[in-house]
Amino acid sequence: MRVALLDDYQGVAMRMADWDALKPRATVQAFQDHLDSIEALAERLHPFEAVFLMRERTRVPRALIERLPNLKLLITAAMWNAAVDIDAATEHGIQVCGTDDLGTPAAELALGMMIALTRAMPQDEREMRAGRWQTRLGVGLHGKTLGVLGLGNLGRQMARYGNVLGMKVLGWSHRLTDEAAREAGAKRVDLDELLAYSDVVSIHLKLSDRTRGLLGKRELALMKRDAYLVNTARGPIIDETALLDVLREKRIAGAALDVFDIEPLPPQHPLLSLDNVVLAPHIGYVTQENYRLIYQGVLEDVQGYLDGRIVRPLNRPS
Repeated sequence: MRVALLDDYQGVAMRMADWDALKPRATVQAFQDHLDSIEALAERLHPFEAVFLMRERTRVPRALIERLPNLKLLITAAMWNAAVDIDAATEHGIQVCGTDDLGTPAAELALGMMIALTRAMPQDEREMRAGRWQTRLGVGLHGKTLGVLGLGNLGRQMARYGNVLGMKVLGWSHRLTDEAAREAGAKRVDLDELLAYSDVVSIHLKLSDRTRGLLGKRELALMKRDAYLVNTARGPIIDETALLDVLREKRIAGAALDVFDIEPLPPQHPLLSLDNVVLAPHIGYVTQENYRLIYQGVLEDVQGYLDGRIVRPLNRPS
């Protein structure tokens, strides 16, 4: 079996697991570069029976699946991937599996980005490197209101961070109950109220048909002019055009973004020219500990498939 590891941006995949354990039944090849077009991906992946996707860096739609007749096993980091057409994979007899995944790094990053944003740390660092000292005032978080969109595992962890900082925590999601919010250390409110009263809004929702474009022009207009927005979930949850407008016009104080509509973010993207944003290249899950866990899961999935048992299945092809 030939196994492809895609989008190994940091060039670390081959040392994150004991791939020799697959010999002589399988060989592994990692690719650092990112391909977007279906034609280029089909040409590259045609010889491979197994392909690993690092999160949603590469889309695998039906049109690509139909051009990969040799593909038998598709593995994704974690247990969910909106970039894969699982129905098409199932119809073509392709087994889709996931891996274990740490939730803590993404919430840790959201906390760090919130503090970096409210204390203007990137801007102050640039000023300091240019020879200037203490050029602006930061904003403290104690006593402020943190609005958490999505109180799943990551959202609950973010709510706990807010409690530790002495913040009042509000929570919202489509199915959130008062009891679940209380257990997370938050108060359940409706979406409009959360946006209107929060000093910081942090997004921890999965991308779905219900959440795509959830924060548009109307919703962003509800936020206070001195409020901040943090998104470490998925870019399309926010209407990017509406977000650019409120940031350019300073109708909110700023945004910290780890996720974007198009990734990698294009070099000339307008977000890169704004001075009231903190940007990160989708690194919420990118830690040594998480990578080791994920790539070990890939190894286990391939071994299981070769042994005739399916590990962490996400579908059941006939």
